[in-house]
Formats: sequence, C-alpha cells, structure tokens
Amino acid sequence: MSSKEFELLGKAVNELPTSPDEAQLDSFPNKHKMRNYIVEFHCSDFMSMCPITQQSDFATIHIRYIPAEECIETKSLKFYLQSYRSQKTFNEEIVNRILTDLVTACNPKWMQVKGAFVARGGISLTAIAEHPSLEVDSVAGK
Repeated sequence: MSSKEFELLGKAVNELPTSPDEAQLDSFPNKHKMRNYIVEFHCSDFMSMCPITQQSDFATIHIRYIPAEECIETKSLKFYLQSYRSQKTFNEEIVNRILTDLVTACNPKWMQVKGAFVARGGISLTAIAEHPSLEVDSVAGK
C-alpha cells in the first residue's frame, strides 16, 4: 500500500485538526485477519478541557483492539487524539466518543478505550468503554 492512499501518512502535515469532527482517521487492510491478535496504543499526553471550569484535563488514553478487516493507522490516530486539546467535554463523553469514532473507522472484532484522567481536587477519574458492549452484570461483579 502506498502512502498516497492515506490522508496523513507520508505527508508533511503540520496543522492539527481543531476538533474530532475535523480529524481524519485512516485505516489499512489487516493482512492477518485469519487470527486474533491485540493491538495496543498508549497516549500519555492526552489533553482536553473541562466544559464548566475550562481548566485543562490531562489523561493517559489506552486503546486495545482485535482487528477485523482494517487496522487504525497510527499518525492519523495521533492527530485525532490531539484534536481534543481545545475541546470542552466531560471525560466520560470523551472516552465514549473515541470508542465510537475508532469503531466507525475500522469495525474491529473487539475494542476497549480507557481514559485515566489526572486527579483534580484529590479525585481521579478513569472511564472505560468497550465494543461490543459488556454485560452490566459482569462489570458489576454479579
């Protein structure tokens, strides 16, 4: 596959998208679709803004997935995640939006997005979203 098939990879793009709506998530064919394997991404410098206080929220975003037909291209993922820097959104909404957008981009067999947000006021928040959805009873330990 040549880089001309990608929106960002192989191009000297310096301008970040200003919102997730503007960001382009690229994918490429999974040549190993006959087996299940896990792909993991860790973004330790994720930033967004609180919609109420407009203070910066910092997090580590962990993405794990089992590809089906397509895999997420890393440079486009980096630009996509950086597009949240000026977004005024609650942490839980961000994690769910990332999952929705990534599932739309590559339709994986399974995916998990975890946002571990830095403590503010002595309380840290971690939100985890999965596709397909977990059974509520299994999460609650019932």
